[in-house]
Amino acid sequence: MDLPELQSQLTEWLNEAATAFQKVPGSAVLIRYVRSSYQNDPVRSAIELVLVIFFIRYLLAPSYSTSKQNFIKLTEDEIDELVDEWVPEPLVAPQTALEEAGMERLPVLVGPTGPKSKLANGRTVTNLASYNFYNLNANEQIKEKAIQTLRAYGVGPCGPPQFYGTQDVHMKTEADIASFVGTEGCIVYAHAFSTISSVIPAFCKRGDIIVADRAVNYSIRRGLEISRSNIKWYNHGDLDDLERVMRKVVQEQARKKLTRRFIVTEALFETIGDCNDLPRLIELKEKYKFRIILDETWSFGVLGRTGRGLTEAQNVDPSQVDMIVGSLAGPLCAGGGFCVGRKDVVEHQRLTGAAYTFSAALPAMLAMAASESLNVLQSNPEIILQCRENIRLMKAQLDPRSDWVMCTSAPENPVMIIVLKPDVVRARRLAVEDQERLLQECADESLANGVMITRLKGTPISANTALKDGNWTVQPALKVCVTSGLSKKDIEKAGVTIRHAITKVMTRKTNNKLGLPGS
Repeated sequence: MDLPELQSQLTEWLNEAATAFQKVPGSAVLIRYVRSSYQNDPVRSAIELVLVIFFIRYLLAPSYSTSKQNFIKLTEDEIDELVDEWVPEPLVAPQTALEEAGMERLPVLVGPTGPKSKLANGRTVTNLASYNFYNLNANEQIKEKAIQTLRAYGVGPCGPPQFYGTQDVHMKTEADIASFVGTEGCIVYAHAFSTISSVIPAFCKRGDIIVADRAVNYSIRRGLEISRSNIKWYNHGDLDDLERVMRKVVQEQARKKLTRRFIVTEALFETIGDCNDLPRLIELKEKYKFRIILDETWSFGVLGRTGRGLTEAQNVDPSQVDMIVGSLAGPLCAGGGFCVGRKDVVEHQRLTGAAYTFSAALPAMLAMAASESLNVLQSNPEIILQCRENIRLMKAQLDPRSDWVMCTSAPENPVMIIVLKPDVVRARRLAVEDQERLLQECADESLANGVMITRLKGTPISANTALKDGNWTVQPALKVCVTSGLSKKDIEKAGVTIRHAITKVMTRKTNNKLGLPGS
């Protein structure tokens, strides 16, 4: 190809490129600007071209050097020395002497859990250590539905939600829970413990402010720690102290950038058993412009006329609570957890909820069991009344009649938290370890007499050093889980057995720390 042909070909290409560029919206304005700029100030056009090229290169360049080594090169001897010195941290903290002794005497159940359970040693005991409050484990209607679902869908979904792990039974369960509670939407998680610890960081980020009750449970504290928000604490159950903290937060934030602010608390507290004042919480929330994340893990299926939780028990519209978190693994005898609220609150979690996104979906059998349990509660509200009557009978045998212990739980809470009376703790100068040992002996003595109860156990709150809250310790306690599956006579007999076991342990000379006579 000679020079004239090359020039004509090049001219043709340029004309085609110019024609194509002129078809782009806004190209005429750009061409007019370049022409005027070149004629008036060609140096400026050259500088602008250099800046455009630099900007494009800056966008495409990596944020770190790919040629320079940013690490120290070690010799083989130094590497071997570091490997020999490295000691991995244990995945689980070493057991205490009390925990080791408890493991040796740990009762082993054989067969299904029920009000009367058979142990591995052949004995049959009254089981007051299970969350089977309404004996739904033995409900034939739920069993049949679960078996049908198992045969139709298999054991597990083998996939995450929002992908092939979501099945029609999950969508039905979410719709049933939303309808039962009275909210716009619902999202179901595969694990109850990780629900609240995933919901909190899904909405609370670094720089946000969370005001929390000092007595919140361990799963909530895990969520607070993961969120990396600024945590403010208020004294347990003291809503006047909560208002003081909220007022201080509002004053501190008055001249700063607007931040998201949350109240995180429980409806029924796991470690104490008492109940929250939801109407007052709503009043403070509206007054100081906060959002509420309410954990109803222990109140859903328990409080209210039909078991809808604290909102029903205290006549509060569920829409006034921004997020309500609950469990399907307690009284409903299924598995997993849920969060209900407005539609946008629910849909946000489908992308940002870590325990939802990075977990396999809830097995279809458990989802169906949860839906069927709700149907049973709605069609048979008398089982809730029977359970509350049994709670009243059990409490009458323990709290007023015992000289040693008292119950801190709310009157309608089937999980009765039994603690040593303050006078007993002061008189005998009992440390936390002494109380735990005595209560474990009470549980062992009760089991020896045919009634199985348990001790309040859990990860020590003091282990969460990142939350900077050293003013709260959980008081050691016994847990007595009342069920409607026992008759009134069985409940009264079990209460007498527990009370006598406590008296026997506390009046032993070896347990009288100061040598005081037993009362």
